[in-house]
Amino acid sequence: MQFGSTNLLRTVPTEHIDEAVAFYAARPSGRGPGNLDELREARARRVVHATDAAVVEEIVEADGRQVPVRIIRPIAAATRGVHLDIHGGGFYMDSAARSDIRNQELADALGVAVVSVDYRLAPEDPWPAAPDDCETAALWLTDNAARFFGTSRLTIGGFSAGATLAMTTLLRLRDKGIRSFAGAALQFGTYDLSGQTPAGRLISDEYFLDAYAGHVADRTLPDVSPIYGDLRDLPPLLLVVGVRDVLLEDNMAMASRLAAAGVDVDLRIYPASPHGFTLHPTAIAATAREDIESWLLNSIAR
Repeated sequence: MQFGSTNLLRTVPTEHIDEAVAFYAARPSGRGPGNLDELREARARRVVHATDAAVVEEIVEADGRQVPVRIIRPIAAATRGVHLDIHGGGFYMDSAARSDIRNQELADALGVAVVSVDYRLAPEDPWPAAPDDCETAALWLTDNAARFFGTSRLTIGGFSAGATLAMTTLLRLRDKGIRSFAGAALQFGTYDLSGQTPAGRLISDEYFLDAYAGHVADRTLPDVSPIYGDLRDLPPLLLVVGVRDVLLEDNMAMASRLAAAGVDVDLRIYPASPHGFTLHPTAIAATAREDIESWLLNSIAR
């Protein structure tokens, strides 16, 4: 089965699979916080690692809304494009600052400026706060990238919940008639938060769903669960997910719906890898990161 021209299962050397199997056997998987007290404890344990990245913090504005962003430029290369990064964390954890090291690496590898959104978190600020903030950053870039960065070549990407928010951002812009992004690289997003699909039911008991969208009467609303949206007229998309990810079926279903809507979608599934694997120190993770960088570079060059 193929989408576009890319095989679904990424071929990697057997020794890389063996390495990943051994790595995850010694690293038990866990669940996210199960209630507000556990969430507060998890937040308190989160560490922002020191980085030499030259970060510029800005408050940007569009459509009467403001949102803080972190801007990282390539150190030794001209800026050929701008990548809008949306961090993960289940809609209720983490921050743009925790991605500084990764975003500096991406900026230097691609010669792009990376703009990361510090969107508001649930449950203090549930839906639609996060997609509102991400849309604000995307609209600001659409109007100001050429003036601020000398280029209007834009891409967008997200990790886990950030991939979901990147998708809802693209849908919101499309509905406004805006098609300013040349491509989107989405890593293991969750696209059915309603628990209505077989894939969605696999995570239906997770606390982050209540924290983010527990007040929403119908979670099949595309702005919450983008798999239910009209997916036509979106830019090319790369979907990255691991074989051992609980969201594998969700990503496969989203890729199928995108393909049916006529979108250029490239689904890549990586063996022996669970949720969040692209942040882990395995050879398969390194391959996935290289694949993402190559795909984004091609998007910027189109």
